[in-house]
Formats: sequence, C-alpha cells, structure tokens
Amino acid sequence: MTGDAAKEASDILIKHWQDGTTLDALPEAIRPSNFASGYEIQRHVERLTSKPLFGWKIAATSTAGQHHINVSRPLAGRILQERVTPLGGPVSLGPNRMQVAELEFVFRMGRTLEPRAMPYEVREVMDAVDGLFLGVEVPDSRFTDFTKVGAAQLIADNAAADRFVLGPEVTSDWRSTDLTKHVVKGWTGDGTGEKDTVRSGSGAAVLGDPRLAMTWLANELSDHGVPLAEGQYVTTGTCIIPIPVKPGTRVTGDYGEFGMLQVEFVE
Repeated sequence: MTGDAAKEASDILIKHWQDGTTLDALPEAIRPSNFASGYEIQRHVERLTSKPLFGWKIAATSTAGQHHINVSRPLAGRILQERVTPLGGPVSLGPNRMQVAELEFVFRMGRTLEPRAMPYEVREVMDAVDGLFLGVEVPDSRFTDFTKVGAAQLIADNAAADRFVLGPEVTSDWRSTDLTKHVVKGWTGDGTGEKDTVRSGSGAAVLGDPRLAMTWLANELSDHGVPLAEGQYVTTGTCIIPIPVKPGTRVTGDYGEFGMLQVEFVE
C-alpha cells in the first residue's frame, strides 16, 4: 500500500472517529489486504496528537475476545495521550457504541526494545519493563459491524482503540506473583444489587499470561519495524468479560493485593 493510499484510508477512519459516525468498510481501492498495510494505515492516527505516543493496547487476547470480533489472533493499537483520562476523572463516552469497560494489567517500558530479526523472549521483554499498573480500556470501532470487516481493517481502525484510564501503580512484589492465577474482579454499583453487573477473571484470560501478551506485542511491533519505546504503557487485554456501561455507570475494579480503582462514566 502506498503512503498516499494509507493516508487516505486513515483520513476516512479519523473523520468517522471525530464525527462519531461509522462506515461499512473502507473503499476497496484503499482497503488493507494484510496486516502490514493495516498497520501502515494505523500509523497515520498519530497525526491526531502533538504529544509522544502514550502507548499500546492489545485487542483479542482471549478466545472469547477473538470470537467477539471474528479474528483468529491478537491485534495491536495505539493509545494517544489525548484519549487517556486521569484516574478520578469522569470518562466521557460520547458517541462510543461498544460501551464496555475492560479491566487490564498495564506495563510501563523502562527501556526501548528496537525492531530486530530474532524474536524477543519473555525474559528479555519483562527485563525491559519497569512497572505494573492497573487500567481500564474503553474500546470502540469506526465500523458499523466490526465482526465482518476482518483483522486487517480492524488493525487499520487502530484495533478499536478509544479511551483509556491509567490506574495506580502496583507497589507490591508483582514480579514474583503468578499473574495467571491473580484474581481480578469488577462490578457496577456496589456489586450487591440485582441490577449490578459483577465479573471475575484472572491474568490467564490474557493470552494465558499478561507477560506472554507483552512479548507478543514486542514481536508484533518488531515484525513491522516499530520500536516498543521507553516510557510507553502497554495495556495487555481484559482479564474479565467486559462490563456494560452507560452514562451514570460507576465501575469498580478490585485487583486484590495489587489495589483497586474506580471509574465513573458520563455523557
């Protein structure tokens, strides 16, 4: 895909994102046919920000998540600084149509992993990480039916990135904790009412282990010539079945000894 075609496709997706509208599919002449062209289109979303890239999201890190969007593998997307809500501030749903909250483990990079021919191993990736945080992702897609467009177009659509909340840093010894067995709970309201939504899961929902998800991302970016840079945050995928939200909903995430967070959603 040429640079002009990728930018044209990006322009269309960005306009729908900004206008809160959707499209059935990108025009065939500029529709990505593979992952590389999808990421080339996605790259242009950084024109929306004058700040350093906040980080990355990983979509479809569970079998259920892959079935939900009809793909067979995870997808990576960019998180822009302007789409990050500080913890404690209300999250504006705006035209968001998915209207779900996902409780995730978030890693911060302490040094850059440059693209290379040899795949990164888990130990190398985790040695480059300098912090673990709690986080909430609020995804959305610019496609009217995101289950029909395929992985390449979803990648072009920034892997359905929309809003993100960075929670507190984990101060306990998370490196020696088995994240696959670490229980994460989330609920709306106080979690005890009949109309409250209560979810429970663990790190095992995230490609079997959030550390494996991190390693997948490092290698996915490396394969496409993109560094995973120092200071960037990576939200690794939902640990629970996503919680439905709407304006007025308050979501609480309980990560046990790692801490808690609370997010309120508004119009």
